[in-house]
Amino acid sequence: MFSDDRSQRIIEILTQSFVPLLQAFVEVTVPLTIISFALGLLLALFTALARLSNIKPLVGIMRFYVWIIRGTPLLVQLFIIFYGLPSVGITINAFPAAVIGFVLSVGAYNSEIIRAAILSIPKGQWEAAYSMGMTYAQALRRIILPQAARVSIPPLANSFISLVKDTSLAATITVTEMFRVAQQITAVTYEPLVLYCEAAFVYLIFCTILSSVQARLEKRFDRYVA
Repeated sequence: MFSDDRSQRIIEILTQSFVPLLQAFVEVTVPLTIISFALGLLLALFTALARLSNIKPLVGIMRFYVWIIRGTPLLVQLFIIFYGLPSVGITINAFPAAVIGFVLSVGAYNSEIIRAAILSIPKGQWEAAYSMGMTYAQALRRIILPQAARVSIPPLANSFISLVKDTSLAATITVTEMFRVAQQITAVTYEPLVLYCEAAFVYLIFCTILSSVQARLEKRFDRYVA
């Protein structure tokens, strides 16, 4: 399919670009994913608990937030934060802008997962905790959340894996994560198919490892299922 010279050139490009791609993945993509997911998870927990509370204004605010984020594309949200806000005097650097966008997205989607997990715990668990003299906060922390965490592990793990791939959107706001580096190398070599397939391969390997970790976690927590 390719001449010898063409094949040799492709091999050289793949070899020379692999280290820069991997370096960008480790130094930018991974931190961006972990920071965004950790902060997003805290926001998701707060949002879920707020929506389950009896404080109507808070319920309304959190419902509005989830509605906005779930109803608009993540790419558009990133553009608003990075390119739109400067027009009203709010300028945010590329990496923090990406973190903010991903945190808001993770917080909205995962709040629904956590809320559903908490609601899946039988009411008898709450009643049992109250009968032992626990307060709402104690029952939530000691009885409900540990069980809800087990239920929510598969969807939260899927959310984390999706976030790894979604971080490639940060390239559109000039964050030099792995996909951005692939674009930069492509601009020099004029080999988009080769470079983007190589970037996809790195994502695939990492997501396969994460899927394996997810399976192990599910198996471990299944031991505690009654």
